[in-house]
Amino acid sequence: MKALLLKEIRSYLSSIIGYTAIIVFLVSSGFFVWVFPGNNNIIDMGESNLQTFFSQAPGILMFLFPAFTMRCFAEEKKSGTLETLITQPISIFQIIISKFLAASFLAVLTILPTLIYYLSVSQMGEIPGNIDHPTTIGGYLGLILLSITFVAIGVFASSLSKNQVIAFLLALFFNFLLYLGISYMAVFVGNPLDYYLIKLSMVDHFNALQRGIIDSRDIIYFISIIFITLYLTITTLKPK
Repeated sequence: MKALLLKEIRSYLSSIIGYTAIIVFLVSSGFFVWVFPGNNNIIDMGESNLQTFFSQAPGILMFLFPAFTMRCFAEEKKSGTLETLITQPISIFQIIISKFLAASFLAVLTILPTLIYYLSVSQMGEIPGNIDHPTTIGGYLGLILLSITFVAIGVFASSLSKNQVIAFLLALFFNFLLYLGISYMAVFVGNPLDYYLIKLSMVDHFNALQRGIIDSRDIIYFISIIFITLYLTITTLKPK
């Protein structure tokens, strides 16, 4: 499993995919947070926090991560190498976990450079270091959990099709449905169903974390989604 994990990580870092993901995220989030004028611009807001970054980042990552997880199994299926891989002395579970961990590594690597935003905002105030630390820590924790969840969903979507474009669109649909779609549905239903729908949406748990409220229930929610999607991936790929 270790050899496969390292192989997957090297495949990301030796290709343009990994670096493109990092650059696209940094440039797009940077424009929203620092360049475009308005309520989302940190300088225009004049507040020592990163709430605008944390509110914009999920929308970018929702599109970005399906783009580099779509090849996980779709490419293997199309080229016929999945059957060969399955016959190796390694279980389906280990194959899926290796691909998931490699993509998760790239996801975390994509987010880490944005710590420069934290350092910049921290030093830009009238009193250096005067930044809302709890919301920043909670926001980054939520963003990492959300990113890894998007990755798990993308890996599952990739297991459903031989076509990478279809895998991308499926992952994008699932991400949107779980992040925002369910909460939108809550508007059209009455009590008490609306409450449960909101609690099922990722945006509710992410918002709670970015407010600096680190609740184990929010962490368990993301971990549960990850386990469920990986289990569904195993079920999909398991030889009939």
